[in-house]
Amino acid sequence: MLQDERLEAIVQYLNEHERIDIETICKINNVSKDTARRDLINLEEMRKIIRIRGGAKKALLSNEVHNYGERMNMASEAKGKIGKFAASLINNGDHLILDASTTVQFSAKYLTSQNNTVVTNSINIASVLSQREDIKVNLLGGTLSTRHQAIYGSRAIRDIQDYKVNKCIIGTCGISAEGLSTSIEEEGLLVHEMIKRSDQVIVIADSTKFNKTFFQKVCDLNSVDIVITDKEVPKNMQEILNKHVVEVIVVPSHERDE
Repeated sequence: MLQDERLEAIVQYLNEHERIDIETICKINNVSKDTARRDLINLEEMRKIIRIRGGAKKALLSNEVHNYGERMNMASEAKGKIGKFAASLINNGDHLILDASTTVQFSAKYLTSQNNTVVTNSINIASVLSQREDIKVNLLGGTLSTRHQAIYGSRAIRDIQDYKVNKCIIGTCGISAEGLSTSIEEEGLLVHEMIKRSDQVIVIADSTKFNKTFFQKVCDLNSVDIVITDKEVPKNMQEILNKHVVEVIVVPSHERDE
């Protein structure tokens, strides 16, 4: 087994169990204790684990920060598939909030319902929807982040408080037992307010987002109604989502971004 495969096997185990000992690593990867220890050192340097006596535990805090272009290219096929399915849940005439997630941009692209009113802080989503004469777009005011192609700040938060909508579709950097979280503080504060203004909260996230926690908390899981993803949710997260009565939808594999 190659080193990359061994490291991935350890990370996958930790996604399910949160802790792993040296003996378990030796068993699942068929390696010596010395090799297992070296693999843990590599994972610690990558900030994916925290080494503890006799093994390791999952590093709960993630520090990944990518700009909009980088995020748009990450897991783009999965994002297209998820976004398209989320768009199919929108009814004619629905009032919507769409956040500035790259996955949500795919929902805007595939929106087939008519006569919708959309509130967003995303300049890219506003551009996509500007091609639709039957959709009214309300773009929040505030400070433009060119790095994230989104509008944030106290003005945007004040603006969103004036609205009430049927549904909001939001992305997330991480979903864990702690709730939804993001690496961008301004985003977390704004999306928290978006959630409060919606009758139904739909979270769209590819499978890499589960069991991750970032610096800024967005909301608890009991604020979420539906999670749409592209693969089976890790067992521990499925149990947690069930506890909070969150509906999980795994988009069929034959659904493609066309």
